[in-house]
Order: sequence, then C-alpha cells, then structure tokens
Amino acid sequence: MKRLNKYLIQTCFAISLLAILSVLISNLSINLVRTGMQLNFGWLIQPSGFALGETSLPYKPSDNYAWALCIGWINSLKVIVIGLILATIFGLLGGISRISQNTLLRKLSSLYVALVRQIPLLLQLMFWYFVVFLSISETPISIIGSLLVISNKGINLLGINLSVEFSALLVGLSVFTGASIAEVVRGGLSAVPKGQLEAFRSLGLSESLGMTKIVLPQALPAIIPGLTSQYLNLAKNSTLAIAVGYADLYAVSDTTITQTGRAIEGFLVLLTSFLLLNLIINGGMEVLNKLTIKANYHQ
Repeated sequence: MKRLNKYLIQTCFAISLLAILSVLISNLSINLVRTGMQLNFGWLIQPSGFALGETSLPYKPSDNYAWALCIGWINSLKVIVIGLILATIFGLLGGISRISQNTLLRKLSSLYVALVRQIPLLLQLMFWYFVVFLSISETPISIIGSLLVISNKGINLLGINLSVEFSALLVGLSVFTGASIAEVVRGGLSAVPKGQLEAFRSLGLSESLGMTKIVLPQALPAIIPGLTSQYLNLAKNSTLAIAVGYADLYAVSDTTITQTGRAIEGFLVLLTSFLLLNLIINGGMEVLNKLTIKANYHQ
C-alpha cells in the first residue's frame, strides 16, 4: 500500500510538472506568433559570415551556422575532456598530499587548495591568459628538449600546436577544478578507517603503493558523487572561454545570436547541447559508481 501511494504521488507530480511546462511553452509560442517571431531554425543553413580563431576541422566563413556551432561544440568538448583528465590528476595528487605524512607536501597542498578556491575563476583565467601566457617571450622556449616548446603564440606539445587561448583556458579550468577535487578526495580518504592506513604502513609498503592499492579503492564510493559534481562544474565553467577569446560553443552561439537576432532559438541550441553533455557525464559517473560499489562488495 505504501509503495502504491509512493508511485501515485510521483505520478501526480510528474503530470503536474508536464502540465506547467505545457502551459509555459504554449504561452511562449502564442506570444512569439503575435510579435512575428515564431520559432524558426532555417537560419542554421545560412552562411555564417564570420571566421573562428580556432578550428579542429576545416571551416570557412561561407559555411553555414550549423557547421560553425558544430565547430564550437568540438572546441568545447576538446577543452572539457582534457580538462577533466588534468583536473583529476591535480585533484588526486592534492587530495592524497593533504593526508600525507610529509609535512612539506601537506602544507603545499593546503596552500594550493586554499589559494585557488578563494579566487574567482574568471580572474584566474585572465591571470593565466594575460599575465602568464601573453607575457612569455616571443622566442620559443624549449622544455624537455623538443617535446615541449612554449612561446606567447602558444604551446607545441609533441608536435601538437595549442593556441594561447586554449592553453590559458585549459590550465585555468584544470587548476581551479583540481583544487575542489582535492578536497573531495581528501574527504573520501578520511572516510576510510585509519586502521587501513596504519596497516599498510606497518607492513612496510610505500605511501604511494598503499594509497593506490589499499586506501583509494575503498574511498572511491565516497569520492565519486562529489567528483561528479566537480566534473559538471568544469563543463559549465568552460563557457567562460569567451573571456580569453577561445571559440567555444558559447562564444560561437553568442556571435550567431548577434548576427541572426534569433536569441530564443540560439539559446535553445546552447541549452540542449550542454544538457546533453552533462547527461553524458552524469550517466558515465553513475555507471562508474555502481561498478565501484559492486567491486568493493565482492571484495
């Protein structure tokens, strides 16, 4: 009986929500028709007429708006995926260092987390773009031989050229999100009974081996939910790319809306794109969380 009541309540709530959404959409459609601005996506096949500062696939101003938005989507996806990887690495290193027996590592990681989390992300992006990357010498500086070459025109990594805008955005997002992930990791590791840490240390295992093989696997169920939130935050924060001139999906959408005057349709495309991306990230992390819990249960 209780289960039936629960399903009835959920069904009523879903129906009410759909009814409200239907009324809102209906009112919006009626008002748009009255003002002569009914929804129309025909502009997507018109020539865009603007160039993009960075493209991963061939693009020219004579291409249509749909292709321009696709290029922006790819640019966003590129910085988000690489940013998630780097932020995870920074966060793991920072979180493990927070509970390390090495005093210097503990202090440095605490300083990193405290400093980065207190400064707005927009200011950090401006710092990396104007103060760090644009102030580098125009003459290429080789680091680790020819594997890494840096100049104020960008970074060349293993033959891959990264623009200044992309590099500043990537570093800024990764460092900022990594600090928050470090706190999530620290909290997850702290949830593991201290006896586990004392056990591997008493066996003479190294700190890194004990953490990766014994403590971290047990902490993952507590880490993954918070990690998912930080991944979603990074994806949403990537829209600040416009501040450093990187042609991400938001920047391309902004230019498109300005030129076409189709603000509603433009924002619908933008919202749908990021909703899809966040659903993919959230779904992937849910699968990972279930697999982790199942693996720990069998152990």
